[in-house]
Amino acid sequence: MSYAQLIGDWHALVVLFVAGVVPNQIWRMLGLWFGGGIDEGSELLVWVRAVATAILAGVIAQIVVQPPGALASVPDALRYGAVGAGLVVFLLTRRSIFAGVVTGELFMLAGTWWLG
Repeated sequence: MSYAQLIGDWHALVVLFVAGVVPNQIWRMLGLWFGGGIDEGSELLVWVRAVATAILAGVIAQIVVQPPGALASVPDALRYGAVGAGLVVFLLTRRSIFAGVVTGELFMLAGTWWLG
């Protein structure tokens, strides 16, 4: 396989880079520049963290209650069990959102595999 076949149309990659990466990086750099001096314990960052956590909780709740696509074929008990497992790990790991979400996903994948 040649390099051209592996990469495909390089024009499409350039468009993806310009349209997807560049606009996001500008905002990330501005956030880093403006937010560099803010204290992590400030009320503003506590509020931002609370809003981000609430948005994540809302998205998870909507996916569990009204599952989209192929997730609708997963039994309700497995979906609610994954949320419960994620919540337990979240609380046991000193409120690590990452650990809770990963645990819920692994629980869901293992349960789906086990049920066939």
